Amino acid sequence: MGDSRAIGVFDSGLGGLTVAKRIMEVLPNENIVYFGDTGRVPYGTKSVETVRKYAAEDESFLISKNVKMIVAACGTVSSVASDTGKALPVPFIEVISHSVKDAVRFTKSGKIGVLATPATIKSHAHKNLILKAAPDTQVFETAAPMLVSLAEEGWYTADNEIARLTIQRYLCDMKSSGIDTLILGCTHFPVFEELIREYMPGVALIDMGVSAAEYIKEYLLKTNTQNNEGGKPSYEFFVSDKPVTFEKTVKIFLGENCRDITINLVDVEKNEKSNN
Repeated sequence: MGDSRAIGVFDSGLGGLTVAKRIMEVLPNENIVYFGDTGRVPYGTKSVETVRKYAAEDESFLISKNVKMIVAACGTVSSVASDTGKALPVPFIEVISHSVKDAVRFTKSGKIGVLATPATIKSHAHKNLILKAAPDTQVFETAAPMLVSLAEEGWYTADNEIARLTIQRYLCDMKSSGIDTLILGCTHFPVFEELIREYMPGVALIDMGVSAAEYIKEYLLKTNTQNNEGGKPSYEFFVSDKPVTFEKTVKIFLGENCRDITINLVDVEKNEKSNN
């Protein structure tokens, strides 16, 4: 049986490419349509009402591309606007609950950290789910808004002193707390993995993209909706604005998976109006 339609993935910008990359690795036969709302990034510093509006427009765009599933590869949307996916005609996957399950399973000390955007931290989405699953767990939350901008600019390599100092500033209190597991609660943050591991050796890092990709694999197999067609998968990429450093950043985010891809500009607000 199967379903050859693409998996739709969206994010406020380029961070969701880390989720798309994990899906490519775990499900190499699946077609993917990615939308990055680079013209309105970041979502994490905006109001809940604005995030909900943007999420609905992003989802509408992906539906217009006839996807079989939509993945909100954005911690902010997943934490404060995941209910926008309930009325969709296709399955909707958020990235928080699956990472929480992994974090609870990995921790030995019962001390878990959450590094995310201000909106996600304010919602306490990770913390609430962690405490529901393991009430005795200590949860330490830190908002790191500057990391989104640094990631979008491509300032996250190990030799970038600004990124290094920013990581240390945001994580110093968490390091003192003695956490043994850290959820990277924004999909932009896995690009800082090398710097975070250097500053917090021995701490297990939970990549929401990995957790989500494994869940998607299980879901597709269970529902027999995986792509069974042979041949090279199709990857389509859409953005609402094309940053100067876009091509360079995409190559670093996706690695080998970025070969032979095209980037398309789209007016997501105009698309939403035309569908209403």
